Amino acid sequence: MTPTVVWFMVGAGLCLVEFVLPTAFIAFVLGVSALLVAIVAHLLPLGAQVGLWVILSIVLILFSRRFVNRRAAFKLDATEAETLTEIRPGEMGRVCYEGNSWAARCESSNLDIPAGRRVYVVGRRGTTLIVMPEEF
Repeated sequence: MTPTVVWFMVGAGLCLVEFVLPTAFIAFVLGVSALLVAIVAHLLPLGAQVGLWVILSIVLILFSRRFVNRRAAFKLDATEAETLTEIRPGEMGRVCYEGNSWAARCESSNLDIPAGRRVYVVGRRGTTLIVMPEEF
């Protein structure tokens, strides 16, 4: 297999990965860089091809950030969650929020929330959700 074919397959594969597993546009940009390297692969030695791919990838990632719509870092559209583990007063537990398991802490430092209870997401601190029980 020639380097051109390899770069083309890598580029196409990375672009397809973006559609299957969204990676915030990174895999797509890496794939486009590989496709561009495939065009000139027959003119450059392997080390230069890899170097060109790295440089193109960095430049395209930085350049594409200006044009990609920035999503909110965190949406609170779905404000309900369900506790997966007990959340004891002042301690952390786990909740299922939007189909994912999140670390969570109760906003009130004196409430105990049992597992399986519906809670409201009232905020976030880093990667920890702040919750309150549905009934308290």
